[in-house]
Parts: sequence; C-alpha cells; structure tokens
Amino acid sequence: MELDIQCEEMSPSRWAELLSTMKSCKTIRLDDCNLSSSNCEDLSSVIKMNPSLTELKLNNNELGDAGIEYLCKGLLMPSCSLQKLWLQNCNLTSASCETLRSVLSAQPSLTELHIGDNKLGTAGVKVLCQGMMNPNCKLQKLQLEYCELTADIVEALNAALQSKPTLKELSLSNNTLGDTAVKQLCRGLVEASCNLELLHLENCGITSDSCREISAVLSNKSSLIDLSVGDNKIGDSGLALLCQGLMHPNCKIQKLWLWDCDLTSASCRDLSRLISTKETLTEISLIDNNLRDSGMEMLCQALKDPKSKLQELWIRECGLTTACCKAVSSALSVNKHLKVLHMGENKLGDAGVELMCEGLLHPNCNIQSLWLGNCDLTAACCATLATVMATKQCLTELDLSYNSLEDEGIRKICEALRNPSCNMQQLILYDIFWSSEVDDELRALEESKPEVKIIS
Repeated sequence: MELDIQCEEMSPSRWAELLSTMKSCKTIRLDDCNLSSSNCEDLSSVIKMNPSLTELKLNNNELGDAGIEYLCKGLLMPSCSLQKLWLQNCNLTSASCETLRSVLSAQPSLTELHIGDNKLGTAGVKVLCQGMMNPNCKLQKLQLEYCELTADIVEALNAALQSKPTLKELSLSNNTLGDTAVKQLCRGLVEASCNLELLHLENCGITSDSCREISAVLSNKSSLIDLSVGDNKIGDSGLALLCQGLMHPNCKIQKLWLWDCDLTSASCRDLSRLISTKETLTEISLIDNNLRDSGMEMLCQALKDPKSKLQELWIRECGLTTACCKAVSSALSVNKHLKVLHMGENKLGDAGVELMCEGLLHPNCNIQSLWLGNCDLTAACCATLATVMATKQCLTELDLSYNSLEDEGIRKICEALRNPSCNMQQLILYDIFWSSEVDDELRALEESKPEVKIIS
C-alpha cells in the first residue's frame, strides 16, 4: 500500500485519519505538507509498528533537528526495515547529523539518504561520514546538494568512499568545493574500491584545472555511467580533457550533463566524436552553451553515424537559428534512436521548424518528445506541425510555450489533436495568448480525449 500526498495542509483530524492508514503502508510520501517536529513523534511510532515500511519521503517540511531526533528513535528500532529516507529542505543543521550517524551505523536496511537543501555544513557531514564507515552501513545513494559544504569535507568523504564499495550514487552539487577539493576527491575515487555509478558535481566551482582528474575517474571507473558537471566554468579546454576519459575504452558513460559550461562551437568536434563512437552514451545535455549553428551542424553529422545510440539531446539556449535546421532535419531522417529533442529558446523561426518537420516526418524518425518553446514561432508553421502530430504516432509530448501562435495556430494544433491517428499525451502551451472561444475548444478537447494533458 502506498500513501502519496503533496502540498496539503494537515489539520489534526486529517492527520489522525492518515496515521491509521500509515500503519500498513509500504511507502509514505508527504512532501510540502507543513509538518513539524510533533508530527515526527507520530511518524516514529508508525516506523516502530510498521515493519513493511521501506520508503519515507518528507521533503520541504519544517521538521528541524528536534523532529529528526524523534524520527530516529523509530529508525533505530530493530523492527525498522526502512530503505529510502528523503529529508530535503527540512530545516536541519549539523545537530541532526549525530542522530543520523547512529542510524547509518545501526541500520543495514537503509540504502538511500537524501538530505540536500539543509545547512548541515562540513562539520555535520564529517559526522555522517563516520556513520558511513561503520561495517553495518550499506548505503548506496547519498545526496548532499546545497549542504553548505566546503573543500574541507573531501578527506572525510574519501575515507568513507574507501570503506564503502556499496555506494553507487554521490551528489555534491551546489557546494563550494573548488578545483583543489575536486582534484582530491577524484584521486580518492580512482584509488578507492568503490563502484560509483553516478557522480553529480554541478555548480561546485570547477574549472578546466580539475578536468584531467575527472577524466582519470572516467577512464578508471567503468562503473560510472552518469556524470553531471553542469554550471561550472569548464570551457573548451576542460571539455577536451574530459573527452580523453570519455573516449577511453573503459568508460561506459550513459548520461552526460554539460549545461552552462562555457562551451563554444570549438567543443563540438570533440563532442561529435564522442556521440558518433561512444555507443553506451544515450543522453547528453548541452543547454546554455554558445554552440551556434556551426557547432550544431557538427553534432548532426555525428547523429547520422550508425554507431551513435544517443536517445536524448538537450540543446536549449545554444544560439541556434534557422541556418542549422536543414542539418537537424537530415539527422532526424537518418537516426532511429533519438527519442527526446530539446531545442527551446533558439531562434529557429517558422522556416526552421518547417525544415525540421521534413525530418520528423521521415519513417526513420522515432522522436517521442519535442521541445520548441520560445523559438520565434507563429501560426505559419502550425499546419506543418499539425501534420507531424497527426502522422507520427510515436510523438507523445510537444512543448510550444512562449511562441506567438495565437488563435489561428492553436486551432490548427487542436485539429491535429482531434485526429484519431494523433497519439499526443502531453501538450505544453505556457504563456500563449488565445481567445475565450479557443479556450473553450481546448477544454472540450480535454474532456473528449482525457488521455491528452494540456498544460498552459
């Protein structure tokens, strides 16, 4: 049994009603429910009495350190079998870390701990690392984003990683680590017996200076399949260093996020080689990099390579125009693997989208999700988009937000939605102005086709 409630104010009567239900739940999710430390006392009793409970999610509640102390009394009971604990943005401080250390040391069932967006600080997380080093701890996933960590945390983390081969996922994004600490962390990862699969270091103050060490992790750890270093000033020189590791035969990367990394079209030669030869790579995000049309054309050439197995390409806000759309269309008509294409916030224009639609309509194209928000589109391209919607049954998600489609364009889109061949499940239309008549048409359409979700 599963209890999944979000964004609900809990009255005493409603809380009492839910408590009786919780006693038999396997999963309890209560994000954004205005819970406090007093609710944690009740939840502790639930944990004690419900040995089948394996997942507890309490994000975005003002639990505080006192609440965690209550909660941990239940978590420390021998009957507790909790596997996943989510406490993101719960107003915790370093004081909670001693209590959580006890849980890590005593509960081998706990495999996931998500405690980002809390002011734990370096001192607090050092205490957590002590718990991780206990032989009883079998933690597999640790999320520490926005925890006010500094470079001083790395020595404790490396010690924990060395003793914890079970750890598969580590997220340290949005902490002020800097190059020196990241280099130290990477040297620890290379030496450690850990089998890390996911490493997230977004917005950690990384520059090209630490990319050689990150590259060494990629070439030494074939277990690492998900790397995110977005929102760091890596630049073209850093990307070139990363690609040395990414291209290594040992590297089995599947997901690579490089958004807002100060990349230019100069990086696209290396990226193209990666896309066309690394058959394990299925998802890449290059959002908010100044790649421009020349860079996109190189990427499109790589997408046409038979060895490319890329399924998701995120290339929003990359300085693209109509000029690259013929190359995109050509890639779409050849590549059978690409399922998700995010091209929003680029000045593609109606002419560019018309060109892209030629590729989208090709039998080889299997696009399922297409994002074209804020692309300078008007009603002029909507007839062609409607044809794609009605023809390509694989296309289930389309974003046309922040474009001046007006009544004429929306009506053409509605016509396509009514077509029995259209398999659209989600249509996103934020910030588009239409008349009340067209609004009525959209609402009627939702009623007649409940499988279609129109978000506006």
